[in-house]
Amino acid sequence: MDAERWQRISPLLDALLELDGDARRRSLASLREDDPGLATEVEALLKLEEGQEEFLAEPVVAQLPHARPDAMIGPYRLERMLGEGGMGQVWLASRADGFYEKRVALKLLRPGLADPNLRLHFTRERQILARLEHAHIARLLDAGISADSQPYLALEHVEGEPITDWCRLHEPPLDQCVRLFLQVCDAVSHAHANLIVHRDLKPSNILVTALNEVRLLDFGIAKLLDTADQGGDNTRTGLRAFTLHYAAPEQIRGEPVTTMTDVYSLGVVLYELLAGSKPYQLARESDAQWEEAILNVDPVRPSLALLRHADDNRTDRPTVRKRARAISGDLDNIVLKAMSKRPEQRYPSVEALAQDLGRFLRGRPVHARPMRLSYRLRKYFARHRWAVSTAVLVTAVLMAALGIVGWQAQQAMRESARAQALQNFVIGLFENAGATPAGAPLDVRRLLEAGIERGELELAQQPVAHAELFGVVARIRAGLGDYEQALALLLREAAIVGTIEDPPPSLRLQLATDLGRTSRLLARYAECVETMRPWQALAQREERRLPVQVSEFYSQLGRCQRASGERAAAQALFQRALAIRRDVPGAAAAAVENLSDLASLLGDAGDTQGALDGQRRALAQLRDRVGLRHPLAIDLLRTSCSLQRELSEVRGAERDCRSALALSRALHGDQHRATIDARRQLAALLVDQGRLGEAGAEFRDTHGWLVSRLGEDHPDVALNYNSLGIVAWERGDVEEGVRDVQKAIEIWRRQDNEPRLASGRFNLALILHSVGRDAQARAPLVQALQQRAASYGATHPLVGDTWRLLGEVDAALGRDEAALAALRRGARLTRLGYGDTHSHTYRAQLSLARFQAERGDVTALQRLDSLAALGSPAPGDHELRKIAWLAGAYAAGVRCRGAQRDQASASLDAIEAEIRELRPEGGVVAREVAGVRRHCR
Repeated sequence: MDAERWQRISPLLDALLELDGDARRRSLASLREDDPGLATEVEALLKLEEGQEEFLAEPVVAQLPHARPDAMIGPYRLERMLGEGGMGQVWLASRADGFYEKRVALKLLRPGLADPNLRLHFTRERQILARLEHAHIARLLDAGISADSQPYLALEHVEGEPITDWCRLHEPPLDQCVRLFLQVCDAVSHAHANLIVHRDLKPSNILVTALNEVRLLDFGIAKLLDTADQGGDNTRTGLRAFTLHYAAPEQIRGEPVTTMTDVYSLGVVLYELLAGSKPYQLARESDAQWEEAILNVDPVRPSLALLRHADDNRTDRPTVRKRARAISGDLDNIVLKAMSKRPEQRYPSVEALAQDLGRFLRGRPVHARPMRLSYRLRKYFARHRWAVSTAVLVTAVLMAALGIVGWQAQQAMRESARAQALQNFVIGLFENAGATPAGAPLDVRRLLEAGIERGELELAQQPVAHAELFGVVARIRAGLGDYEQALALLLREAAIVGTIEDPPPSLRLQLATDLGRTSRLLARYAECVETMRPWQALAQREERRLPVQVSEFYSQLGRCQRASGERAAAQALFQRALAIRRDVPGAAAAAVENLSDLASLLGDAGDTQGALDGQRRALAQLRDRVGLRHPLAIDLLRTSCSLQRELSEVRGAERDCRSALALSRALHGDQHRATIDARRQLAALLVDQGRLGEAGAEFRDTHGWLVSRLGEDHPDVALNYNSLGIVAWERGDVEEGVRDVQKAIEIWRRQDNEPRLASGRFNLALILHSVGRDAQARAPLVQALQQRAASYGATHPLVGDTWRLLGEVDAALGRDEAALAALRRGARLTRLGYGDTHSHTYRAQLSLARFQAERGDVTALQRLDSLAALGSPAPGDHELRKIAWLAGAYAAGVRCRGAQRDQASASLDAIEAEIRELRPEGGVVAREVAGVRRHCR
């Protein structure tokens, strides 16, 4: 049977073999009507299959009997198999005869695939392939036949990925992909120059190494097999020494193979690199269908195949369309010319293919396309686009220069008029100030209102200057604490900016920043983020031109996002603002402010010590670069005070709080917001020291200022109510304490401020528990526990302190088992979070030891005695001293029940005397010790 006849029979035979008996008979009858002779031949072949159940039960080719790990093939020891095919196997092996050490890729041919003169052919093949010394070809190192007649080839072992997989994984630019393919062409061209045809070019034989260099594999085996079986017919009926998907039509037909066969295979590989798919899309995958497509079907253009593949897989269509446009035209034609069905229509050599690809990279006309004048001109302009563009640009610049000069002159006049208008406004303010009667106090707010009225008249025709005037006055009013009035002025500024056709970016950014800052000061955090976020894109565009305004915008938006709980977004903005400010001259103080912002985020996440270290570094930079007589130093000192108080570093906290208050009074006076906040913070320390009268007076005095400036619903007003409640409780007025703390809880509930709400509920439970109202205390305490766990995590030390109080409440309610579990958890979490020497840690240990000692645990009583000694080594730590007093009183209370009543009474006398001396106003701890005394009596 000739090859042409077989090409017609083969697909029919494949189809009929898949049908059952009835369907097969109907198909044969239909075929017989069209071509009786063809039907007879097909039916005869089908009869050969009948009754041959054991057909192909045994492998056609022999297995490799000695191919296993650690086996010796010649001088090589096999390590692991790298791949397997019909011809044999490829193993990773190492030289093991002691002459030298080297790892190789060892190809083992199956017995029976060569003639008796195999050793002679191997020797001749080694001599031929030894000439292939090329950077992109894996070298043949050795060839031979082992003692047990196993043929082998030893080649350079290459670690890499198939070129198609590498391009799919790394997604290189199109020009880099083409340059990589040119390395393949160079290697194949070298082989052709040495009279060697590869015959099996495919992606798995073209590897890309870690250095992004190509290595071509598998030279020699096809040549070796062909030499060993010169009479073989490489058709479907013979032994196939090539991969079908990349085979040229002449290989399918069994015709002589030339260098243009490799050109065709290279075209298929290039097609797959560009289109991401094979050139033929078959309805049914079979060898017959593939042969039919290779022989008779024209592939679609790679650019069109790429677009179809993208539509089917819903990939990134804009990117794919851009790549398809780059491929269409020259590369489409180069690939299709290389894949022509007839060899004489392809490139005459691999060098010709590579030269056309080089022309494509250089922007020159390629030989695969007709050389029309329009095509050549297009290529010329693309190749010289910079020179042409420069000429056009120079002309355009010359034409536009006159227009720009005129526009700049107009802009300069507008800027001058705007500056003059604002200057006149400032002069007018001081003229109005001079009209104040002698000896009368200067009313700054009335002066600003008069300035606004004057600006309305004088700047009505200058909307940009008019808007800036509102912004300046709004910032002054915010500095005075008049936040609502400042917000009203900013909204009027926004209305004016809305009427300007193209307002300056600096004006828009400043307005957005001012609106955000004022909303944040009014605790309208969501409103702040909603107002500022739409302007973030403008800020990003103006980073280089307006670094001062952009960095301030980022900082204010970050503070609003931090207050709203968006800590990750806030951190990114603080870091970006810091990076900008480090490159801006004179922005040292602003950069320090961002360092403080970043440190505060650590405190939000529960890393109090890390936050304190960050604030101290920021304060040191401010001192070195600017000096400490700066408004920013007030905030840094206050934050440091708060963090030290949380860490029980009482002396350092009081020092920083007093420094902040003194500096604020010196810079701002007594009625500034910074001074009010510093007073409240110092008052909290006075509560810790038992100076309840002074603390209560400070909180009451500042409360009026807060309400008048911020309104009743501000979180800081709630914080002040909470502080007033704690002072009232310490002084013994429980009902007033409960009432004030409940006011704070209600404000925080309306604000959805979960962390503050949890603290308020904890304090409410603390007050109720202290007077025995434990049934009322348990519900808010459980809510506080849930909120703190959700906000900080289940292992946070604040959660541990909440477990401690819950344990005390459950113990008072007689729930001993639950109480013990809660107290133990509280002791463990506070110690893990705060360390062994923190006051919260000692407080949790005190509660647990008291519970166990009152139930007869002698060891727990000894722990109470140890805690009672805490006051001596750290007399300045008021929290530790209170824990020591309570531990001594609880131990005395336990001893009162036994034979040590006199010792217990003496101990209580000493504790009460020390409390009267150091805390003359008493407080909760004094009442607790007095309660133990009553029970002892």
